[in-house]
Amino acid sequence: MKKEDLKFFEEYINTASPTGYEWTGQKVWLDYLKPYIDEHHVDNYGTVYGVINPEAEFKVVIEAHADEISWYVSYIDDKGFMYVKRNGGSDHMIAPSKRVNIHTKKGFVPAVFGWPAIHTRSGENAKLAPTQHNITLDCGATSKQEVLDMGIHVGSVITYQDEFFVLNDKYAGGRALDNRAGGVVIALVAKMLKETKTKLPFGLYIVNSVQEEVGLRGAEMITQTIKPNMAIVTDVAHDTNTPLINKMIEGDFNCGDGPIVTYGPAVHNKVLDLIIDTAEENKIDFQRDAASRATGTDTDAFAYSNGGVPSALISFPLRYMHTTVEMVALKDMDATVKLIFETLKKVTPDFNFKYL
Repeated sequence: MKKEDLKFFEEYINTASPTGYEWTGQKVWLDYLKPYIDEHHVDNYGTVYGVINPEAEFKVVIEAHADEISWYVSYIDDKGFMYVKRNGGSDHMIAPSKRVNIHTKKGFVPAVFGWPAIHTRSGENAKLAPTQHNITLDCGATSKQEVLDMGIHVGSVITYQDEFFVLNDKYAGGRALDNRAGGVVIALVAKMLKETKTKLPFGLYIVNSVQEEVGLRGAEMITQTIKPNMAIVTDVAHDTNTPLINKMIEGDFNCGDGPIVTYGPAVHNKVLDLIIDTAEENKIDFQRDAASRATGTDTDAFAYSNGGVPSALISFPLRYMHTTVEMVALKDMDATVKLIFETLKKVTPDFNFKYL
């Protein structure tokens, strides 16, 4: 990945974009994308998409989701301690000792998830473990009124302060790489199309959807707006070669071994075959996954919309999902960019999606 693209990646990750409040991250993403597209649009809930060849009737979507998991303030006690509810799949196990920002109309209010010292966890508390209902936020206030005076209220959203990092020149890491790493990938595909002067015989819609973490909601909305003929969704999957993961259950996937293609009911086999053929022809290493009833990604929202949109999923492995130290291999991101780019070059408006 080029330095200027890595800088964009860093800025994008470091910009809070919690589910339902994605607009600051979306602005960073769109500012990067603008030079490589013909036009852009924003829907009522904040999904952003850029278009290449907007006049074309045949429409192809490449998509990622923009939102990050977070918390809501759900209760403030008389001493100023705050209790929380999840916004998306936030993990209570990692919360203690984390520094956070509470979003208010006055700006960020810093706070911490506190936890009793080890010296006090004896007797009945010897096995005390964090749960969603016992983790609390401390913003340095001593009363409920002081918290309210800071602009904090029930419903205030909370994001972690952890920022982007690079390890060993191989891995990018931070919070919310799920799936803003995918957002970087689809933006880089648009950049590659522009820089190589590749002309596509269809309209390409580069979509960064909101609210995936609470049920694929942004994708559900935007597919009805665009009404695409085909969709390639990118997301992250688990690197199962880290400790404490059962590969017999979760599959065998490794950072650095290339993007992952998924088999499953929502995945259109002809689109999947096109992607696999492209990978093999271009000597792009890839891995294979099998989904059960659903992929659990925006692929499902696109596939089952508008009478059925032929869709496929290209993921890449990620370590420590839904933590603040998520990690991806930069080479996997580059390979995913190339795979999507080369696949798009093989798509034509007369592509036959019918099985019979």
